[in-house]
Amino acid sequence: MLVGGMPQAVDAYISTNNLSFVDQVKRNILELYEEDFRKIDPSGRAGMLFSAIPAELSKNTSRYQVSSVIAGEKEERVREILADMQDSMAVYISYHADNPSIGMALHKDPRRYKLFLCDTGLFTTLAFKDRDFTENEIYEKLLSDKLGTDLGYLYENVVAQMLKAAGNDLFYYTFPKETSNHNYEIDFLLARKNKICPLEVKSSGYKTHTSLDVFQNKFSGQILRRYLIYTKDIRKEKDIFCIPFYMVMFL
Repeated sequence: MLVGGMPQAVDAYISTNNLSFVDQVKRNILELYEEDFRKIDPSGRAGMLFSAIPAELSKNTSRYQVSSVIAGEKEERVREILADMQDSMAVYISYHADNPSIGMALHKDPRRYKLFLCDTGLFTTLAFKDRDFTENEIYEKLLSDKLGTDLGYLYENVVAQMLKAAGNDLFYYTFPKETSNHNYEIDFLLARKNKICPLEVKSSGYKTHTSLDVFQNKFSGQILRRYLIYTKDIRKEKDIFCIPFYMVMFL
């Protein structure tokens, strides 16, 4: 999560064992990304959409809110830019599945989506690019396993990257709570056999998994297995498989 998989960053870490130096290498890579985005879209919209990914995920909203990044931008134009960004292997797009069934691709909402970076190491640097490395506590928190729940979107990016690397398309699902204006959210949905597997991501230990439980009540006949992805050891709680992040590749 700190170094990522970009060859220059990996080589810098192996050569120096210095995370400050690695962070600078990743900042240089991000600058190259921004130059490429200017080629894709000289207006700068692509770069703005890319740079805002961590901020949009941190809001814990049900979708990427383009209007908060580029005021008055047309949805059709944004979709064209996102397609180019996706082709450049810079971002992954997770679409909202309006019907959480095995035909999720047929029921995805092209207007509701979340964006992730293809490399979590770059995501970590992008999220704190406005700070000097010496002021960046994220490295210390990650190394000491004390990442706060407000930084859980880093782990969401990890899961998104691992699922895509294993050949999965990315989908998520939200549905309203009866007692408030907020939503329940299933972070990722996988189609397996003729059913689905909901995944809930926790950035540390867990106390509750309300979204998984309510989702089970609504769609029990369509669920093959439920997964809680977290930082502790593998275990099973009733029918929920609780697995550490590094095992996501086996789902």
